[in-house]
Amino acid sequence: MSFVSVNKVADAEFPTRWGTFRILGFEGLTQPGDPGRKPVETAVALTMGDLRANPPLLRIHSQCLTGDVFHSLRCDCHDQLHLAMKMIAENGSGILIYEHQEGRGIGLMAKLRAYELQDQGFDTIEANERLGFRADHRGFDLPAEILKQLNVPAVRLITNNPEKIAALEHAGIRVTERVSAVIPEEPTFAKYIETKRDRMGHLVG
Repeated sequence: MSFVSVNKVADAEFPTRWGTFRILGFEGLTQPGDPGRKPVETAVALTMGDLRANPPLLRIHSQCLTGDVFHSLRCDCHDQLHLAMKMIAENGSGILIYEHQEGRGIGLMAKLRAYELQDQGFDTIEANERLGFRADHRGFDLPAEILKQLNVPAVRLITNNPEKIAALEHAGIRVTERVSAVIPEEPTFAKYIETKRDRMGHLVG
């Protein structure tokens, strides 16, 4: 994935229960012909404090309506989002980039169809594959470009996913530290965590 341009289109104060952030809106115009991508991709960045004195904490969080909004216990997304915001606030600085990549990039309706298959006993990867998708359709080029816009060359990344580390470093953003995003496990998403660990290489469990 490559972008013709990435532009900041909004910057406003954003008070939260963890403290006051800035909320920044970004639009990335993609190169013509990029398969399976909309011409314009968007993402939101929450920032707090001085981002340049030291490599800031960073969380790249993919949109999860079911978890982030409805507090679903099928996944760990909601708790990871709040864990990251708490970490950033306690540290006094950091960035949370929220990408519109529902269901690891397959979209909300496909994700709900995958839920149906998971109810029949398939794991999250098998369900995606039966619907004709890869295990993970996400890309992390836009977050890397946003970091460049913010003049942040290095980060301490809050993640359990080694692919996020590799993607940022490939894009020229140095990851000086991986900070665990492990949260207490619920019985309702134990199999989901197990699949991410055993089949996707996530650093959990």
